Amino acid sequence: MGQYKSLSFSELKEDYEKILTDEANDFFIHLNENFSDRRKKLIDHRNAFAASLHKGASLGFLEETKDVRTSSWRVADIPQELLNRQVEITGPVDRKMIINGLNSKAMVYMADFEDSQSPTWSGVMEGQINLYDAVRKEITFTNPQGKEYKLNPEIALLMVRPRGLHLDEKNVLFNGELVSASLFDFAYYFFHNVHECLKQERGIYFYIPKLEHHQEAMFWQEVFAAAEKYFDLPQGTIRVTVLIETITAVFEMHEILYHLKNYCVGLNCGRWDYIFSYIKKQSHLEDKILPNRDQVNMGTHFLRSYSKLLIATCHKRGALAMGGMAAQIPIKNDEEKNDIALNKVREDKEREAQTGHDGTWVAHPGLVGMVKGIFSNWVSNGNQLNKMLPEADEITSSDLLAVPEGEITLAGMKDNIEVSIHYLAAWLSGNGCVPINNLMEDLATAEISRAQLWQWVHRREAKLSDGQAITKEFFEKTFDSILNEFKNNPSLMIVGQEYYFLAGKILKELILKDTFTDFLSSSAYHYLK
Repeated sequence: MGQYKSLSFSELKEDYEKILTDEANDFFIHLNENFSDRRKKLIDHRNAFAASLHKGASLGFLEETKDVRTSSWRVADIPQELLNRQVEITGPVDRKMIINGLNSKAMVYMADFEDSQSPTWSGVMEGQINLYDAVRKEITFTNPQGKEYKLNPEIALLMVRPRGLHLDEKNVLFNGELVSASLFDFAYYFFHNVHECLKQERGIYFYIPKLEHHQEAMFWQEVFAAAEKYFDLPQGTIRVTVLIETITAVFEMHEILYHLKNYCVGLNCGRWDYIFSYIKKQSHLEDKILPNRDQVNMGTHFLRSYSKLLIATCHKRGALAMGGMAAQIPIKNDEEKNDIALNKVREDKEREAQTGHDGTWVAHPGLVGMVKGIFSNWVSNGNQLNKMLPEADEITSSDLLAVPEGEITLAGMKDNIEVSIHYLAAWLSGNGCVPINNLMEDLATAEISRAQLWQWVHRREAKLSDGQAITKEFFEKTFDSILNEFKNNPSLMIVGQEYYFLAGKILKELILKDTFTDFLSSSAYHYLK
C-alpha cells in the first residue's frame, strides 16, 4: 500500500510514479475535497428517482426546466479542429490500440477508460502512461513477435472518456474511502497533458459518459471550472462531448447542454447503453419488454425518435450531433458474411448521414474509409449544423418510449447467454473489447444481453415465439447447458476456463435475483485484480 497525504494506493509500481507524482496527487486531492461528497449525493438522487419510477412515476420532459428548453441560447463556439468529426473510432487505452486508433485515418480516436476497458489497476495505470506518451507523440509498441508499431505523421485527434459517475476506483482511498473512478481518470489525464496539448496548439478533449440527469452536467461543469482555475486557464480550455446513453438523459438534453454550454461541443447517440437503460429504468413494467437484441436497431421507432430529437436539439443550440456505434466488424475469409456485415454498416451510416448527424463512430479501422465516404457524400462542409429537423418538435414521450415490434426466440435467448458469458469472462481476464460472433462487444452490448435475460425471466408477459414461458427453471436449464458446452469444448473459450466458471456464477446470480442490479461492472469489479 502506497501513501501520499490523504491518498492511499493499493500498489505502486515504479512505472506508476510517472503518473502518481506529488503534484498530480495534490490536484486529485483538491478535486476530491471539493467534489467527492457531491458525487455521492448525485448517486443518491439516481437511486431515489429509480425508486420513484417503481412507485408509479413516469419518464418525461421536466416541467420545472421548460424555460431552458424554450428560451434562446447557444453553446460556446466550436473550436475549428472539431468542426469536422465525420468518422470517429473508439477503443481501450491499450498501447497498441491507441497507436492503431490514432493511425486509422479517422478524425478522432476516443481512448476509452470505460465500456471497452476492463478496469484492472494495471490497465488503468498503464492507460494513463500510454496516453501521456501518445499526447507527446512518443508512443511505440513492439509485440511478442517483434512487430513494431509507431505513430504516422498524420494522426487522429485524441479524446478521452473517463469512467462513469457510478463507478469507484477500489485501488485508491481518499481519507479511507473509495474514490470516484471518473475523477481519477479525468484528474490524472488532465494534470499531465493539458499544458502539452496547449503547447501543440490543440485543445484537451473529453467524452463524458452515462449522465442521467442535468444535475450531473452541473457537477461536471463545476469540476471543469475548478480544474481550469487550479491552473489559471481560460474558461472553455476543456471541451467535451456528452453521450446521451440513458433513457432519463434524452428528456434533459437541452438542460445538459445549457449547464455545460461553456464546455460542450456536442452530444452523441450512445445507442447500446441507451437500449440497456431503456430496459433497466422500466424493468418493473410488463408492457416494456424488448424482442431479440438483433431486432432492436436504429430503424425502430423509439430509436429513430431519439436520434432525430438529439440532432434537432444539438443543431438548435449550435452543437454537433454525433451518431452511434455500429458493432459490425470486417470478417476475414468469408466474403459472403463480410458483405452482409458491411452492408449493415453502410445502411446504418447512410441513415445517420441522411437524417442529419454530423459524424459517427466505428469499431474497426477497416470501416473508416467506407464510412468517411458515406458522410462526405452527404455532408459538404464537414458538418450539418445548419440542418434543422422541424418535425422533431412533434416528438413526444410516447415516441421515445415506444416498444419495438419483434419476437423473443430460443436462438435469441441463447445468443444473449453466450455473449454475456464470453464477454464477462474476457472482462474478468482484463480484456474489455472483444470480437464475438463477428460483432465487437463491449460492456454496453453485454449489458443489453444481461438486462434482456433478466427482463425475460422476471416479466410474466415475456414468452418465446413458440409460446414457451421463460421461467427461472427454463432459463437455468438453458444457461447451464451453454456453460457446460463451453466447459466441455475448451476450443470455444476465448480466455482461460477459470474465468468462464466465475462469469457463469456471477451472471446466473444476477439474472435469477429478484431485483435488477444496475451495473454488471459494479457487481463483477471486486473480482478484478
